[in-house]
Parts: sequence; C-alpha cells; structure tokens
Amino acid sequence: MRPALSLAAAALLATPAAAKTDPADWPAVLDAARGQTVYWNAWGGSTATNDFIAWVGDRVKEEFDVTVEHVKLSDTGDAVSRVLAEKAAGRDEGGAVDLIWINGENFAAMKQARLLFGPFAEALPNWQHVDVEGATVRTDFTVPTEGYESPWAAAQVVFMYDTADLPEPLPDMGALLAWVKANPGRFTFPQPPDFLGSTFLKQALYDLAPDTAPLLDPVDEADYEAVTAPLWDFLDALTPQLWRSGRAYPQSGPRQLQLMADDEIDLAISFSPGEASTAIANFQLPEVVRTFVMDGGSIGNVSFVAIPYNASAKEGAMVVANFLLSPEAQARALDPGHLGYGTVLAMEKLDPAERQLFDRVDLGVATLPPEELGPILPEPHPSWMERIEADWTRRYGVAD
Repeated sequence: MRPALSLAAAALLATPAAAKTDPADWPAVLDAARGQTVYWNAWGGSTATNDFIAWVGDRVKEEFDVTVEHVKLSDTGDAVSRVLAEKAAGRDEGGAVDLIWINGENFAAMKQARLLFGPFAEALPNWQHVDVEGATVRTDFTVPTEGYESPWAAAQVVFMYDTADLPEPLPDMGALLAWVKANPGRFTFPQPPDFLGSTFLKQALYDLAPDTAPLLDPVDEADYEAVTAPLWDFLDALTPQLWRSGRAYPQSGPRQLQLMADDEIDLAISFSPGEASTAIANFQLPEVVRTFVMDGGSIGNVSFVAIPYNASAKEGAMVVANFLLSPEAQARALDPGHLGYGTVLAMEKLDPAERQLFDRVDLGVATLPPEELGPILPEPHPSWMERIEADWTRRYGVAD
C-alpha cells in the first residue's frame, strides 16, 4: 500500500522513539495489557480478513482481557499519516494508533523517521516458533526489521485463472502478453498505486529485466532507464488489450475478484496462494478457477504488525502480535476456509499437537502445494516502487 511520505521526507522528521515497556518482561507485559483496548489499523477491504481480525479480537479478549478495535483502512498510509501528524503536534504519548498491519514502503518510512516502538518482536514468547531461515522475517522489502515489526503472514504471487477459458497456465510474461492479444479484454490488474497492481508491475519487471540484481539496491544507485525499459515496452503492448482497453482499472483486489466472478476476465493476480480456494469456499468464484505461478518464480513477502512509538496500548499491542504468532492463529490463517495465508512458523519447531493443527488444514481445491509454488523472488527495495508507480501513472494512469 502507499506510503504516507517519501523516505526523504521521513528522514527530516527523525527523532528517537522512546520505549518505556520492556518487551522481555513478559509477565509484566501481560499484567499491564489487561483491560487495554488496542486500535489495530489494518486493511479492511476483505470480508475474510475482517472476520479473521474479529476472531483474533475474541480470542485475546477471552484469554488476556485485551480488547481489539479494527480500524479499517483502504490505505495503510492513512495510519502512517496519523502518527506523523501526532508527532508534528508533539503528541508523544497517548497516540490513536496502537498496531498497524504494515510492510514495504510504509515500514521503511516509519522506521527511518523513528516512529516505531521497539525493538520488541524477537522478545515475544512465540518468536521461538518463527521460521527465521526460510521466511523473510528479518528484512522487509530489503530493509532490516531489527525487531521493530513482527511477522504474521506469508504471501507469494500467484495467478488465478478460469480453466473454462484458459486451459493451461502461462509460463511467463511473454506468454501472458500473447494470450491477452489473442483474448483482448480478458485480463486486468488493480490500478497502481494499489499494492496488488504495483505488485503486478514488479512481477513483470522481474520477468523482463535483463539483470534483476539492481532491484535490491536503492533505485538511485541503478541505471533506472535501462532496467525498466523492457517493462514499459511490455506495458505499451499490453495496455490497449486489457479489460476496457486499459482506460479503466479495478480499484482493489476484491473488485478484481468480482470481475472474475462476473466472467468479465479470466485471469487475475493474487498475493495469496490460498485466495482462490477461499473465494471458491465462500461462493465468490466458480469451482473451475485454479492458480499457477510463472516458471521463473514469483515475488514473496511477509506481512507484519508494528507498534507506533506513541501508542497508548503498547502492552496490549504486543499481546496481539504474540497471539498472531501462535500455532492456533497461524493454522487458522492458513485454512482457506478462513483466510488462506501462508504461515511464518517453522513446522520443525512445533510440538506434535501443534503440528496437528496444520496437518488438519485442507488447503483447498485451487491451492498449489508448497513444493509447487516455485522459487520466491525478494521484494525490490521500496524506492523502486515509488519511482515505478509515478512513471506508470504518468504513462497509463486514469482518473479514479
């Protein structure tokens, strides 16, 4: 999602972020958290996500006497802007935002501006279960997390396709372009800077760029024009063949999903390998929809939660973050009947009873097994997305 400020602007506001609560003293954290209300600012554009957050709220209220209020966002940058406004007004205590679902550009901006509480993540009791080797839980879009955000869900780019109209997966962006030219109007993606639309641009860039190594460094350290030239050539050919001839775009992932449900498109990008199965289970998509990944691998990342430096309920927020890492919450999130997100836990770190929670999960008819998801490509440095989104808007953007 969009950052609320540029990384350069964030640096101008940098001040030390005080931390009064010791995350390592967990009994004291639990004591202080009782009775607190945590205002969790999180994307609210999906019924399944909203239901999962409501379930988390029920569980932490029951077990820890912590109340969760879901502040539903359309753009994570709104929460970042709120914290920035409080900082500018000198409100260094009693902030309105206690927990943020965050990653990428927004995390980089808040970290650089020292607007985060912590470090706290690796002091959480359930950190012991986290897959620190296989999952990218210590970097976020190449930016070291350093304990200032806690992981809770893994994601990887897949494409959902209607097998009634597109019988075989597409191996790469060249094949996608050829198929779209033969089937004009049957593909689109959410309008950047929606995070899913921007992800399509990044996925295409990975597939098309002659050298992807520069993507892991700040954009101003690379020959931007040379790296992105194949992407713009591809989009010049693709855009006129998109749904509504590229003159309109769905504004979000759920709207894109609705276009597939209405049989207006046959192909859609997703950042959740289980999304198609979840949508089928919820009768949002026909049972003939399946998923594939492109041959060269696909972008993967981790969703995190972070606590603003001036949060009113830091202890309650840490309790929620810790519960999100519990095997109970992670197994529920993995289940396509509830959410369909990947886990950030390492199965070998769980005891047999905890592993059974995962073994019992039916991944769903449209979900690829982990061994078929292919290589995970790292997210580019967040500065690439700022530049590419601006250029995409200048070249192809349409009015909201």
